[in-house]
Amino acid sequence: MSIPTESIGSIPRPRVLQQALTEHAEGRLSAADLTKLQEQATADTLAALEQLGCPVLVDGEQAKPSFVTYPLAGLTTLDPDGAVIPFADGHTRQLPKLTAGPFRYQVGAESYLRGAQRYTTLPVKQAVIAPSALSLLYPADAIAGYSREAFLADLANEAEADIRGCLDAGAHAVQLDFTEGRLSLKLDPSGSVLDDFIALNNEVLGRFDEEQRSRLGVHTCPGGDHDSTHSLDVDYADLLPKLFRLKVGNFYVQLAGEADPDRVLGIIAEQLRPGIRVFIGVTDPIDPVVETPEQVRDRVLAAARYIPVDQLGTTDDCGFAPFADDTSTSRDLAFAKISARVQGTALAAAALGL
Repeated sequence: MSIPTESIGSIPRPRVLQQALTEHAEGRLSAADLTKLQEQATADTLAALEQLGCPVLVDGEQAKPSFVTYPLAGLTTLDPDGAVIPFADGHTRQLPKLTAGPFRYQVGAESYLRGAQRYTTLPVKQAVIAPSALSLLYPADAIAGYSREAFLADLANEAEADIRGCLDAGAHAVQLDFTEGRLSLKLDPSGSVLDDFIALNNEVLGRFDEEQRSRLGVHTCPGGDHDSTHSLDVDYADLLPKLFRLKVGNFYVQLAGEADPDRVLGIIAEQLRPGIRVFIGVTDPIDPVVETPEQVRDRVLAAARYIPVDQLGTTDDCGFAPFADDTSTSRDLAFAKISARVQGTALAAAALGL
């Protein structure tokens, strides 16, 4: 037995791909040429992670426009004036809003997974967006002839198909990105919105059997974009008890960037149940300082005082570039932090006699 370690998902895109995205948006590069560059970036990302000794790989989301909007690429029934997500440094991200039904995914995460599997024989994990995030697409003033209830039913079916497609394609694990969970408590401190998010996600997760749910996970963090967060000031104590109600076998929890990680670990310990694994964040993508393997080791050993080692794993706090246009973190810095995580986790396993 050892301590498993996995990436969250996104890796900064190489400069040539960033330039290509701009040129494509301006109509100066064809979709076919952009796809070739995305495929090359995916292959390079997988090779780099394998060289660093990662036991489970990710495609780095090199072909995704963002971790949240990939299912919408090509959807014509959207208006850009949707929900606004404010970040601590003052910048915002804005989701589109749906203008007509029925709602259907235009792109499934399975396509990214199968693309990655062409370049490696190692296990590949696939990140998908949680249905709760896409529930924000429905406008407050409703859509004529398409009720919110009908939309949520369609959304649940589409999210199930997205997850199931990845499982059927042989994903090592499928991770639901649920950054809106912590944010919801900032927007609605009563917790009512969070309860709705949990219920919707569990509606989908409940459609999978026990073996399948052992390969499903959920990731929580306070957001990470342009080296800023949207909900780091929200107390984990208000989120984690509800988060751990989700019907998954794996929880990926941002921790390295927390002011009091021991307090958070204590809360996690209270929520543990048999059959789940908690991957704690041991590197902070927002911090420009690269953690040493020894620092990672010590964070793992601290976590092992609260979480049994057979239920413990390590990860990064967040993806390194969840939005394709985010250049705040360099590709080299991301790989250096991942290397420290892999090495530090191995050091901790050795120190624990595993």
